[in-house]
Amino acid sequence: MEQKKFYITTPIYYPSDKLHIGHTYCTVATDAMARYKRLCGYDVCFLTGTDEHGQKIETKAKEAGVTPKEFVDKIVEGPQGVKDLWKLMNISNDRFIRTTDDYHVAAVQKIFKKMYDNGDIYKGAYKGKYCTPCESFWTESQLVDGCCPDCGRPVVDAEEEAYFFRLSKYADKVRDLLENTDFLQPRSRVNEMVKNFIDPGLEDLCVSRTSFTWGVPVDFDPGHVVYVWVDALFNYTTALGFLNDKYDDYDHYWPADYHFVGKEIVRFHSIIWPAMLMSMGMPLPKHVFGHGWLLLDGGKMSKSKGNVVDPYILAEKFGVDALRFFLMRTFPFGSDGNFSNELLIQTINTDLANDLGNLLSRTTAMVGKYFGGQLPEGCKSWGAPESFDTDLISMASALRDAYEAQMEACAPHNALSEVFKVIQRANKYIDETAPWALAKDMEANGKRLAHVLYNLLEATRICGILLTPFMPESMDKLFVQIGAGADIQTWDSAAVWGSLSETAAVTKGENLFPRIDMDKAIAELEAAAEAAKKAALPAIEVEPQLTEKVDFDTFCKSDFRAVKVKACENVKKSEKLLKFTLDDGTGTDRQILSGIAKYYKPEDLVGKTLVAIVNLPPRKMMGQESCGMLISAVHTEKGEEKLHLLMVDDAIPAGAKLC
Repeated sequence: MEQKKFYITTPIYYPSDKLHIGHTYCTVATDAMARYKRLCGYDVCFLTGTDEHGQKIETKAKEAGVTPKEFVDKIVEGPQGVKDLWKLMNISNDRFIRTTDDYHVAAVQKIFKKMYDNGDIYKGAYKGKYCTPCESFWTESQLVDGCCPDCGRPVVDAEEEAYFFRLSKYADKVRDLLENTDFLQPRSRVNEMVKNFIDPGLEDLCVSRTSFTWGVPVDFDPGHVVYVWVDALFNYTTALGFLNDKYDDYDHYWPADYHFVGKEIVRFHSIIWPAMLMSMGMPLPKHVFGHGWLLLDGGKMSKSKGNVVDPYILAEKFGVDALRFFLMRTFPFGSDGNFSNELLIQTINTDLANDLGNLLSRTTAMVGKYFGGQLPEGCKSWGAPESFDTDLISMASALRDAYEAQMEACAPHNALSEVFKVIQRANKYIDETAPWALAKDMEANGKRLAHVLYNLLEATRICGILLTPFMPESMDKLFVQIGAGADIQTWDSAAVWGSLSETAAVTKGENLFPRIDMDKAIAELEAAAEAAKKAALPAIEVEPQLTEKVDFDTFCKSDFRAVKVKACENVKKSEKLLKFTLDDGTGTDRQILSGIAKYYKPEDLVGKTLVAIVNLPPRKMMGQESCGMLISAVHTEKGEEKLHLLMVDDAIPAGAKLC
């Protein structure tokens, strides 16, 4: 029998210099689905990658003083870049495409020319609104308060010679695809696309630009580059070898079974993408699934808004598997979800530490304590089953089918819910059977105790198999602890109760999911986030120079003098002020108050030679007179203001004029 095939993709990400947990969410979901299908025995191809062309890349590279290719290379291949993050998150992609790859560029040029030759691309002039961050064209009616409807940022007027794709030609076919098939999921996305884009009338799409150069060149018309979304969408086919010699499995895997994408790019994938494939005469993907956003403080995570959550910090603090689990367990995949560190810790403590961790730890500990780590042969069938035995066994035996139904519906959160119903039932089973009480009389109750512990191990094994797509490394450790070999970690064995050997070697290993101290962890996360925020700031910031000119005569009216500090003390009832007693060379002490108490200790300044303006009119501060002003330099370093008094050589006498 031919092996079943499954092709799944994430969107190829714009290589932002700060990936956040929102990027991780979609890719972890795709990875979990790919791992699930492999577990089921499918021949899986899982594609991800980076979308590296466009005006915003060109602009950012120019700001950084590097070429666009150097800019994206660093972000994709460098430390904490895209590939580094996917490695950290244990993403099992089979392919990784960069839209700057030579084979992809050449294939996109052929695709563009083919659509041009068949009459679906024509030359014209573009005039309208353009969102540079989203690389999106909009009509006036689509704007929200004059801004991009996707990201909410201002758009710019754009006018240039351009090629257009006859998107309007395919409006009826795309409408039929959306309304009369299950191509776009969840169904709520269909209503959004039809109401917002198709009902108002699909306009032809601008598919080339001439105002910048960083893109796939239109090889038959120099000066034009292919619109980034044409370039990006066809990656799903070029990565399989379509119109190139890099790979040779387009016919094997295409059409894709699923494109998992964020809801902000559903329009491109469900309207523009199928229309272009229709133009090319190519099969359409079977499904596009538009998942929701992870929200923080009610808004979408965005570097520009300063509200990103760093997956590196979370993974280091709580573990990669715990983070993967949280993302898939907590938020319904088709809806938005409100992220918080408190919710993350609560989920880990409740589901992983209390439920799964407790089940594994208690069961393996009791097998070790009462049976030396190995149950006796025959124990799985000893004794007449009681109602709670039957209940646990029937729930665990039916789990795989319930789990499968939810995974096939792209509802990983519900699939995990089914698993945890069994885990919670197993924990209840411990309380019902009270193994510690049975162990008090091993002669009378030893067989019953062994049977109970076998049931717990077997329920744990089945749950472990179905948790593997979400927490692969942790489940490998779980299988070692319960003595389950590779032959009974399979999809088929998940539906067969009693597959675990009665005499399996059971060991109480490390605590896979330690309970987290909420208050301590939150404080540490806040400190880490603040440190990361400061580290991302420019090393030193100085006030911009004033543009208003001061004439020389006015400047000369300021009398700068060297002054020596005779005494210095804090001003009572003031956290900011220091009071200086100064020798200004006149023979009469001068008093100046200065708001620098947070930067200097009074005793450290006595004897120093400073600079002051001495011809300012006196003013009262905290009821005391200040006659002049000390000169200092101020700058910001890593977000923290720094101040330095201007100190001069002590050989300079008090009262010496600075000029």
